[in-house]
Amino acid sequence: MRQQARMQRKIWEISPRSPYTKTLAEKLKITPIFAQVLLNRNLTEPSAARAFLSPKLTDLVEPARLPGMSAAVERIRQALEKDEKIVIYGDYDVDGISSVAILWHLIHLLGRKAEYYIPHRTDEGYGLNAEAIRLLAEAGTTLLITVDCGITAAEEIALAKQLGMDVIITDHHQPDVHLPDALAIVHTALDPQYPNPNSSGAMIAFKLAWSLAESYKRGGQMPAQLRQYLLNATTLAGLGTIADVVELLGENRSLANYGLRALEESDLPGIRALVEAADLGKKGLDSYDIAFTLAPMLNAAGRMGHARLAVELLTTDNQYRAMQIAQYLKEQNKLRQKYQREIFKQVRQRIHDSGFNHPDRKTIVLAGENWHPGVIGIVASRVIDDFYRPTILINLENGTGQGSGRSIEGFNLHAALGACREHLIRFGGHEMAAGLRIESGKVAVFAEQFEAYAHKQIADKMLESPLLIEAETCIRDFSPKLMEELETLEPFGQGNPRPVFATRGVRLIAPPRRCGAKSDHLQISIQDDTGSVRCIGFGMGALEKKLIESESFHIAYQPQYNTWNGSTQLQFVLSDVQFD
Repeated sequence: MRQQARMQRKIWEISPRSPYTKTLAEKLKITPIFAQVLLNRNLTEPSAARAFLSPKLTDLVEPARLPGMSAAVERIRQALEKDEKIVIYGDYDVDGISSVAILWHLIHLLGRKAEYYIPHRTDEGYGLNAEAIRLLAEAGTTLLITVDCGITAAEEIALAKQLGMDVIITDHHQPDVHLPDALAIVHTALDPQYPNPNSSGAMIAFKLAWSLAESYKRGGQMPAQLRQYLLNATTLAGLGTIADVVELLGENRSLANYGLRALEESDLPGIRALVEAADLGKKGLDSYDIAFTLAPMLNAAGRMGHARLAVELLTTDNQYRAMQIAQYLKEQNKLRQKYQREIFKQVRQRIHDSGFNHPDRKTIVLAGENWHPGVIGIVASRVIDDFYRPTILINLENGTGQGSGRSIEGFNLHAALGACREHLIRFGGHEMAAGLRIESGKVAVFAEQFEAYAHKQIADKMLESPLLIEAETCIRDFSPKLMEELETLEPFGQGNPRPVFATRGVRLIAPPRRCGAKSDHLQISIQDDTGSVRCIGFGMGALEKKLIESESFHIAYQPQYNTWNGSTQLQFVLSDVQFD
């Protein structure tokens, strides 16, 4: 796994050793270090730890508990029985794409047709828009089902109703104070007692599909083809859940875990083609493969062109067509990476030139022309990696700006945009990520008000980039047993990060070696008093000289096995290096 070195100094937050470590280790027959990792996740009881390590589909919350579900299923059944024109309206990211595919497959399995509509990221922006609503109404649509969007589109849904369409909203984004006047709203926020408020859009769509399938039970039994479909659909739902970076705890973890295992055996031509195009077919898939390989390829469709192509990939039954699309998305993702590097270089220079890296500065808001709007959100994440400030980047074109923002822990980006809404055309998203539209002439005053709001909300300590460390360890601790135990924590993600450990006072046993196409990575061999190991530091090439000059230093890292030329060895992937 690659970890980019940050310019922002990391503050190591080392979890204190729990007094219950030995007891939990003995009860579960695990290593003390792994017991500490479990305790760091508040898994203090053996039964809770076992449940976490062996997630099951039976952990999923029954779909009937979701607000609005019964009304949504009843209306969809009515539309299917009358063969009405149904359109599924989704978002252009992986969560939205997979949500569309989940419902599309089920409706077609039930012997009816459904069409889908994905807005163009650049031309239309996020969510429902009036022009699209009018086009769908003119085409005869009578039932519109939103997935991963719609909860803030009150005006557009009022227009749809006026034009003769019923609307079912399924979404997981932050609602406004006033909800849209839809026929049904399936959203966790409508029930404060709902067990999983952090559902992805794909989870909500999966629950709607599940509830709809249950409505076809006869004698208490679901038809075999519908039951098998739901099992297969966990692949799509797991894909969306991992890609959308929701907390992988509770039912999210259970769904992602099952979906990951089903992914390798999926009979969907699009999934098989995607895995093959990504060169992942010969290895067991994990959450990293989805988050950093498969999801970026699917997202490339919406970022670089139109996301309809990604939906086609996940819905086609033609293997040849699936391979064509998958290879195209692979190339588009390479192009996205190129644009990302170019924009990030410009942004980083402007941050230094404008003084946005000054310690007194709380936020970064920059606008520029010819910044690809499908890429600026990723660049904003890179900016946070380096400068650890809430960041909004805006592409300006024809007097209007389209922006993407990313936040830091503890700063609610959606609320911040709400406080500055007078300067915005529209905005949407959640605490950690959001999008906006703004008139070009208002960017400066918006940036000023956004910074002023942040000064009231962000304490200086919040701008210290934290690095959560499970425990201080020595090299000898990473036995095959511990490494095997750590893998049982998969799938990794928000709320369950891949464990990072720290070892102090390590020494070089050979000169560092810079590597990579631009010599920006670093390979080192180190030792402590218990053993030695090879390390790789991605983006850490600049540390070469300082490492040579230091008698000893301290490292934070993720342990993993590296296989090369048929040989498998332990290596540490460096997260940080610190010196006395």
